[in-house]
Amino acid sequence: MAVLLTEIVTDVHHWNCTLFSFKTTREKSFRFRNGHFTMIGLPSDGKPLLRAYSFASANYEPELEFFSIKVPDGPLTAKLQLLEVGDKVLIGKKSNGTLVTDNMLPGKTLYLISTGTGLAPFLSIIKDPEIYDQFERIVLTHGVRCLSELAYSNYLENELPKDEFMGDIVRRKLVYYPSVTREPFRNQGRITDLVRTGKLFVDLKLPFPTLADDRFMICGGPSMLKEFCAILESKGFVEARNGRSGHFVIERAFIES
Repeated sequence: MAVLLTEIVTDVHHWNCTLFSFKTTREKSFRFRNGHFTMIGLPSDGKPLLRAYSFASANYEPELEFFSIKVPDGPLTAKLQLLEVGDKVLIGKKSNGTLVTDNMLPGKTLYLISTGTGLAPFLSIIKDPEIYDQFERIVLTHGVRCLSELAYSNYLENELPKDEFMGDIVRRKLVYYPSVTREPFRNQGRITDLVRTGKLFVDLKLPFPTLADDRFMICGGPSMLKEFCAILESKGFVEARNGRSGHFVIERAFIES
């Protein structure tokens, strides 16, 4: 059984009726890599039910943050969404994940492609100074159905660029591209369609991706992951996996669970 830490909820934010985020205390000795996930659960008399959650906080921040959907009859999320400040949460002491650049070939532009709560690991990654040393430009996309699901948009557009420590490099290198499918918005459509048609790159005034210059990290629902991988592979891009160098990575924990 995984070694579990008991942490205390310090903040809960409900973005809308389907999404929420929460923060907890963090044991000083706890370590993780930006882009990783861990197991989350709630205290119980029996064996706790655990689910994988990506860190939305950076590995140097004093608190841990997680971004979750609300599932009314979900075995865990039905209870998690009722969290209040002061409640206890179980957090796995071991972190894992494939959204790292270890086996990714060098490149100039890194695309962070997310839908829904798949945004979480990228919130961690864009606060990592090292990622900006590796790439000339970081493009963060977030595809959702409704405007109310654009969680963290104010933070990404207005707060992070003014951050005392990260603001300067964020303003120079980070591009945020939200898109909506079911309501009118400046960027309309599924992220896979926006990439397939090239509209994403036209909108951002960026060249179409090449094997030499562009790298991708992808996190979202299984169908989106499958479709996006097919798009990339049809263009010759290779997944970095099992020690093999490549052009893109996906979070396999969620697609294979």
